Amino acid sequence: MSKLPILFATVLASCTAAAAQPDGEHLTALINAYRAAPGSCQGAAAQPAPPLTPQPALAAVRLKPGTILSAALESAGYANTKADAISISGASTPQDAMAAIRQMFCGTLLSTTYTDIGSMHNGAEWTVVLARAADPLPSTTYPDWQDAGQEILREVNAARATTRDCGGQSFPPVGPLTWNAQLGAAALEHSSDMAAQRYFNHTGKDGSDVGVRSRRAGYDWRRIGENIAFGSYTPQETVAGWLSSPGHCANIMNAGFTEMGAAYAVTPEKHQGLTYWTQVFGKPRR
Repeated sequence: MSKLPILFATVLASCTAAAAQPDGEHLTALINAYRAAPGSCQGAAAQPAPPLTPQPALAAVRLKPGTILSAALESAGYANTKADAISISGASTPQDAMAAIRQMFCGTLLSTTYTDIGSMHNGAEWTVVLARAADPLPSTTYPDWQDAGQEILREVNAARATTRDCGGQSFPPVGPLTWNAQLGAAALEHSSDMAAQRYFNHTGKDGSDVGVRSRRAGYDWRRIGENIAFGSYTPQETVAGWLSSPGHCANIMNAGFTEMGAAYAVTPEKHQGLTYWTQVFGKPRR
């Protein structure tokens, strides 16, 4: 029996024949049974792992060399943070396929990195796709960008309430910021432009900086600042990333700022991770 591991996969294709589908489901059941009571893996004792959830999008994948599995799954509507595929040929039954896969890939089968599975039998070939679904995009969790901005404000004010080290520079607690709708509009403008034109920079494609954009939104500032981020899914993750970066952290802890606005935007394709965040700090001239 030949065994062929596939490291990238694949082009989505039509579902397998109805008669083959139960074999795929049977193989998935055998894999989950092994995860529940693995006994051993490559001669060593193995710990049980949670069951994998069957996903039709994963079971519909056909392997073709040169196509990236993760991208193919996203095209099918399954956003993922990690995906892998195993393919073997020559097994006549789900039990034979399971025995071959377990012998070669028991570590992959038992990995807790994955949460979902799809298995398929087509002719002499058996395919198992393992994946972890991506977190929901912020547009799903926070359909109103201002709700996400208010959550960033809460996270930032919690950070400002305590002493904080920003890359070796110590900052004492400072007073809370207040929400400013004009700064929020400036943040939304920049996030939307970055998402639409797929760039990541404090300077806009029109040459504007945060000061120009804030005044364009009607904010007459004495002091202005900006943090941007790319790829995070939640306000909490975004603020945590800023706090881990000395310059961004210093902006958050700057006592010279009294107001802020924040917004996100997602690229038109809405693919995994293509989210742009902008936070604008200000102190008004008045």
